[in-house]
Amino acid sequence: MTPDSTASIVPELIVGLGNPEPKYDKTRHNIGFAAVDELAKVWQMPLKENKRFQGLFAEGVAPGGQKVRLLKPLTYMNRSGQSVRAVTDWYKLKPQAVLVIYDDMDLPVGRLRMRLSGSAGGHNGMKSIIAHLGGQNFPRLRIGIGKSDGNKGTISHVLGRFTPEETQTIAETLYVSVKAVELSLKEGIEKSMNRYNGFSVNA
Repeated sequence: MTPDSTASIVPELIVGLGNPEPKYDKTRHNIGFAAVDELAKVWQMPLKENKRFQGLFAEGVAPGGQKVRLLKPLTYMNRSGQSVRAVTDWYKLKPQAVLVIYDDMDLPVGRLRMRLSGSAGGHNGMKSIIAHLGGQNFPRLRIGIGKSDGNKGTISHVLGRFTPEETQTIAETLYVSVKAVELSLKEGIEKSMNRYNGFSVNA
């Protein structure tokens, strides 16, 4: 893609990844859900269950005037693609119009990274979405959840909750993630990448 074409990629569907049961609420692996909850709150777009889309869904207008849809799949992480595909088929959206927000252990807590495409990197939710969308050319926003301290395994880490010290950082990170998404809606994914990639709440 040329810079000119990438600058024009504007999300129409924003998906947050997580698991639906209360026991997963506020876990590291559910940071995508938390980000979409924050967008729904700031934009005053209440999420409601939509059985056709197998998820919690909202549709409305973002602060910059762009029409946008929010989605939290209720399929469990490893079947997230079913829900995303249901929405893209219904609204006839291209994969490039889908922005997926999810957790990344390779990024420290407080870091964001936006990309136009990429592999699943071992993330089961992303594997499912790539399979259902037929490729990996869709934008994503990864939110750092940090690595395990070595005292517990990967699964225990991602399904665990943030420490009290990390919780404040995460609140600030979610605030910044809203700003990053809003910029991508107003000026395109690439502008948001240039401004927020490398940004750290802890810097």
